[in-house]
Amino acid sequence: MSTVALPNTDFQSQISVEDLRSLAAKFDILLECGADEDAYLTLLQSAEAIYEHFENVDDYIHPALVPVPTQSERKYWRPQREDNVLNAWSHRCELKATNPKTALLAGRSVAFKDNISVGGLPTTLGTRSSLLSMQGTDYPISTIDASIVSRVLDAGALVKGITTCETYSASTLSSTSFRGPVQNPWAHGYSAGGSSSGSGALVGANLVSKVKGVSFGDSVDMAIGGDQGGSIRLPAAYNGCYGMKATHGLIPYTGVMALSPMVDSVGPIANNLEDIALLLQVLAGYDGIDARMTAESPLRDRVPEYPALLRDSFAECQSSTSNTRPSFRVGLLKEAFQVPGMDPAIASHVQDSARQAFEAMGVPVVEISVPLHAEGPLFWTAATRATMSDWGIAMQTPGYLSYHPPHMKLQWPPNQDMYELLSDTNPTINNLIFSSAFLKDKYGPGVEAKAHRKVFQLRQAYDDALSQVDVLIMPTTLGLASQHPELTRDGKRTGIMERINPAIGLSSNTCPFNVTGHPALTVPCGFGKDAKTDQMLPVGMQIVGKRWDETMVLKAAAFFHAGQQDIEKDSSQSGQSHR
Repeated sequence: MSTVALPNTDFQSQISVEDLRSLAAKFDILLECGADEDAYLTLLQSAEAIYEHFENVDDYIHPALVPVPTQSERKYWRPQREDNVLNAWSHRCELKATNPKTALLAGRSVAFKDNISVGGLPTTLGTRSSLLSMQGTDYPISTIDASIVSRVLDAGALVKGITTCETYSASTLSSTSFRGPVQNPWAHGYSAGGSSSGSGALVGANLVSKVKGVSFGDSVDMAIGGDQGGSIRLPAAYNGCYGMKATHGLIPYTGVMALSPMVDSVGPIANNLEDIALLLQVLAGYDGIDARMTAESPLRDRVPEYPALLRDSFAECQSSTSNTRPSFRVGLLKEAFQVPGMDPAIASHVQDSARQAFEAMGVPVVEISVPLHAEGPLFWTAATRATMSDWGIAMQTPGYLSYHPPHMKLQWPPNQDMYELLSDTNPTINNLIFSSAFLKDKYGPGVEAKAHRKVFQLRQAYDDALSQVDVLIMPTTLGLASQHPELTRDGKRTGIMERINPAIGLSSNTCPFNVTGHPALTVPCGFGKDAKTDQMLPVGMQIVGKRWDETMVLKAAAFFHAGQQDIEKDSSQSGQSHR
């Protein structure tokens, strides 16, 4: 590394010798007065001059991220309460591309999580504008379309807006947004899951409104969520939808607010497999910008044709007989049914449903063990916790070429106002700030680096299991959606742990696959009854496949769905024969 230039005589440095000495003292270094101290001061002023220059020059909008021309002006609005019954919308819009490149999503409506940049629309990250914008009073307006936004518009979709997300995208519940709790469309007062809470709720509302004839205002056919530990799959499961976290690096993350580069993912939420496959087709493929994508990531024209492959799977389901058994095997992941906090009723429900549906289609089902799965959440925490506040709150660049959303200027370092606001809304963020600082101070970078190496061990353990079976099956969640925690009592906010406790452990079966990168799809798996209220709520089953083999995950989901339908048909016919 070299110093490229010394500050010119016109530059007025703000750094004094005392500042340099204070800086050195942070490292317990004592500088000697004289020529050495003067030299280091000059070199430090050089860095200051360059940063002052770059702080004041115009930003660069990558040509690939220039907002797609739309048929009408990019206007947005906060929906009225009657149009936002679930509190799932952050802001509404009506955007269609002027000249879409394909018609893959023609006639479909799509919404994006509120950490995804949509040109001309605000980004709120589920918190106050004062934490996101240098102006402090207004939410920052995106100057770009994230790669996935451009792709959705270019596929002919109607973009209807951005959906409520949990504060800084960091909660598995749906009660931490500054706008208030997002409601579950199946039962008001229950969690819709997080952090892609609005995305899951709006897609779920689309289904519930058809099933029950209930109006929730505007909903969507499909939505995009973000997933660092389960934030697509948990909301999808709680709302009775399909939700996919694809292989890490299959879908570009460019233009989306990060939490940690090694686990950042975006993906589809929909009410049927066909829409999951279709949206995956639109979203997937290298974008030339996102460094999370590697040599393994397919170019756009090499992305598998997921809808066609899914149709082939459904055709195979229809032709499957006892004499033509499907050529794949399903493994029930033993440890995933035994994680701490798992509701035994949910474990039994998912296990029985999987066996019955797959075996009805002639698919062999076996139990398989991955002992390290029990430690998966520990791997996830150790590999991300010390630096997650750097990426997700301070917006630190990751050290390789990257493109952060240029309109976002997050509050950093934290201050008292920020602490109090987050204590009121999402104390998980304060915990993240404190624990990140503590872990870095006590352990340095060594433990996180070791955890990254250990992730390869966890990945290999899953790969070994997936060499014996084609997919792994497990409950997506530990139990049914819970009722929202009480946020205030007698005019005062409730305690920190009272609001955090319901979220602890919820991602035990989802977060391990964020660090290992395996594709994971949650599928609807019937309903369970809340023993306290008798409320019926959706159950989700997770299907995990080999890295880069989303096709097999979709195939397994197709066979599970077909098996469920056959069982329901047989039950219906049996019931009729007894009448």
